[in-house]
Amino acid sequence: MPKKEAPLTHLNSFLPPGTYQAVEEYLRFYKIHLTVTQHRKSILGDYRHRTHFSNHRISVNGSLNKYSFLITLLHEIAHLLTFEKHGNKVLAHGNEWKIIYASLLKQFIDNKIFPTDIEKELMISLRNPAASSCAEDDLIRILRRYDTNKNGYRLVEEIPLNALFKIDDGKLFKKGEKQKKRFKCEEVKTGKTYLFSPVFEVELIEAVSF
Repeated sequence: MPKKEAPLTHLNSFLPPGTYQAVEEYLRFYKIHLTVTQHRKSILGDYRHRTHFSNHRISVNGSLNKYSFLITLLHEIAHLLTFEKHGNKVLAHGNEWKIIYASLLKQFIDNKIFPTDIEKELMISLRNPAASSCAEDDLIRILRRYDTNKNGYRLVEEIPLNALFKIDDGKLFKKGEKQKKRFKCEEVKTGKTYLFSPVFEVELIEAVSF
């Protein structure tokens, strides 16, 4: 997926008001090479630790709204801080990472950066931060309220029963009933059944010719 380096002078356009200076301090102090990518469905951001030949590297999806962008960036910075403190001796999303990530989030929550609904959900997540940025279903739903461009995507839970939808790789599915926490959906071409998270983004197909 194409990437572009994010000059610090332009980073402000991706962040909520009042957060640039705090974020910039981390980027400069740890000499982070930050890139902003195009839309990626499988991940929102990633982190690669420094080596003898390169600096810490973080990428974040540029398609995210400002609050999602900040949360994802903090998630990846938490990986960096965990590496600086523990190296590769701890689990990627173990207790050490959770403590550091929660501490980062709290700094911004205490400064009243987030709208009330996002702040409330983040406070809940501080008890046990998720392994994937913005992973909690309720947080995803709330953050989506602040998307200015949904690019035609809808959540699986928003798709009518038996409606057809397409995912990024072009595969076509028919939505079925919910089983426990996920929806049972049938791939049209193969008839195979797959389980989808209710907050997975898909493209609704209004009409299909076979």
